Amino acid sequence: MPHTFDAEAVRTWCGLALEALGRAREGIDAINVYPVADGDTGTNLYLTIESAAHAVGAAFNGHAATGTASRPSLGDAIGAMAHGALIGAHGNSGTILAQMLRGMADVLAEEHEAGDAASEARDAGDVRHAGGAVLSRALLRAADSARNAVARPVEGTVLTVAASAAAAAARAAGVPPTGHGASAPRGSETGLSAATAQGARAGNGDAAGHGAERAAAYGAATASEGGAVPGARDTSATRSPAAPVGAVARAAYEGACAALEATTGQLDVLARAGVVDAGGYGLVTVLGALAETLTGERTTAPTSPLRPTSGSHALGPDRPDAEPRERRRPAAPPAPLPPAERSADADAPYDAATSERAPADGGHSGQLAGCDGEPITGPAYEVIYLLEADDTAVARLRARLDALGDSLVIVGGDGLWNVHVHVDDAGAAVEAGIQAGRPYRLRITHFGAAAERRLNRETPPREPKRTDGPRGTGHGARGKRAARSVVLVVPGDGLAALCAEAGATVVTTRPGEPPASGELVDAIRRAHAHEVVLLPNDAELRHTAAAAAAQMRTEGVRVALIPTRSVVQGIAALAVHEEDRGFDEDVVAMTSAAGATRYAELAVAERQSWTMAGVCQAGDVLGLIDGDVVVIGADLLATARTVLDRMLAAGGEMVTLVLGAGVPNNLAERLEEHVRERHLAVDTVNYRGEQPSAPLLIGIE
Repeated sequence: MPHTFDAEAVRTWCGLALEALGRAREGIDAINVYPVADGDTGTNLYLTIESAAHAVGAAFNGHAATGTASRPSLGDAIGAMAHGALIGAHGNSGTILAQMLRGMADVLAEEHEAGDAASEARDAGDVRHAGGAVLSRALLRAADSARNAVARPVEGTVLTVAASAAAAAARAAGVPPTGHGASAPRGSETGLSAATAQGARAGNGDAAGHGAERAAAYGAATASEGGAVPGARDTSATRSPAAPVGAVARAAYEGACAALEATTGQLDVLARAGVVDAGGYGLVTVLGALAETLTGERTTAPTSPLRPTSGSHALGPDRPDAEPRERRRPAAPPAPLPPAERSADADAPYDAATSERAPADGGHSGQLAGCDGEPITGPAYEVIYLLEADDTAVARLRARLDALGDSLVIVGGDGLWNVHVHVDDAGAAVEAGIQAGRPYRLRITHFGAAAERRLNRETPPREPKRTDGPRGTGHGARGKRAARSVVLVVPGDGLAALCAEAGATVVTTRPGEPPASGELVDAIRRAHAHEVVLLPNDAELRHTAAAAAAQMRTEGVRVALIPTRSVVQGIAALAVHEEDRGFDEDVVAMTSAAGATRYAELAVAERQSWTMAGVCQAGDVLGLIDGDVVVIGADLLATARTVLDRMLAAGGEMVTLVLGAGVPNNLAERLEEHVRERHLAVDTVNYRGEQPSAPLLIGIE
């Protein structure tokens, strides 16, 4: 069945990309060796897409508020996705991905203004869905925009993967992938020779070898239809409405896979580590989600994140013959250089091909090992901030930051920008932003400190230096840092008060609005502890919680994630928490208590639907055990009794009942009486959870 590239597809794409990045996050982090081996590329991409997905959801909710049949146009949805990625971009890779999405949004905005493409359906002037030709142009613009945003493009990175994906999409849409600017006007810098020169400068200076080939590939990818200057619009016959959008998306994904495989041989640092580019792998994951959205066919990972040894074939993570690989442990850091030697290295030359710079005075990132076991050899700090400024000020800022450091990426437009740079003088980078406009959401990461903390995961971390605003209020937010705390997600105010009284830091969810990883990060910061146990209490929050835990570990907090799937499992874990025992012992005990707790809930059906227990009607009471509907009833009390009997038939010593908002207290009393009469030696405890989503939650230990 043909799939449509419309606003709903954008929302689906966000969801699938977030799930895929959640699965691949740790593997991508493990192969992150370029431009800095700080082991967070997968996490950064996950956080960026998470922000984009929330923005798209907000766009749909905003339209739904104006009418039940109202929904955003394709341009609105992709614009929201781009804006969400921009304001939530993390790291070098996340910033580049945000610019790619902006490039796609720009193409859709142009389509809305032009209104002359035969392959798009329109409603009141808005583009409602687009065909393969528009998607190919969007991917071409995305690759071009990303490359233009990077101060010193390097081949063998995410930029190369993006260019190859765009070239493959153009071919699938009927755009011949000829040389960049094959018919461009004389004197323009869009010719193949200019692209070749750019590839030689960005690569290893080998214009006749791989650099020229990569430049030619990029030239093909960024050529607009008919060979015109990139960015120019063309309404010629090459914009074939017959190009299936799914086929174009699939071609882009396959082109990206092929380019990813080649990155190992394009950068020396990747070849030494035996890995593909981490940012490129992340982009392939995102494009795979797009292909799955528009074809309905699930894609598989193109290669194991860790490259195979010489002579073997790349293995996907789901292949049965894939051999497990040990994750590299960072090597111990060598002794620091004497002050005189550090000063002498401060003026060492910068190599654009490898982005390596000897550590300047005060920056010791080159003296610590990264996740690949090799020394981190770039500037000491990563500086990221959002900036409100005009184009002229940003042009001056770009020149100033390029002189201060490397890995400079500035993306955005229309007065709002995301600035990313690696520097030795973080203060100077911030000052440059202040002179350009109004910087905010400032994040500064010291690469050496992050690497050192990874080397010493088993030792209590040091107090991290915070640079992005106040820590906030809540348990442990002021005064001396606590030894250990528990952070958990709960669905109601009653449970929030109960857990807070037990000393935990809580995140209260709202119906239909699961917390983002940023909210979990804020909660961990509020806990203000050296060690934190994180309980998400929802299977859907597993990847979100994992990303939050990974981010906080870079700030020096030791975080253990227990993948609880229901709040009753979280309550059971919190009940056995003891701060006085060792961290590992405490985590094992809490994990055991959560794992020994079976869970159920009662819900009210909103519409007629098929379930594992049969067909339910709107208003029916559903009894779910471990997430599956097993009972359909008309009465809350009777259905709850049936669920309890089924669960206790397999044994149990303790029943926990959590009453939802509006449920009378006598329901718990009558269920306690039922348990006493039917099941010997089983205790019952009940709480007023006040959760709005489920009238009753049940736990059996």
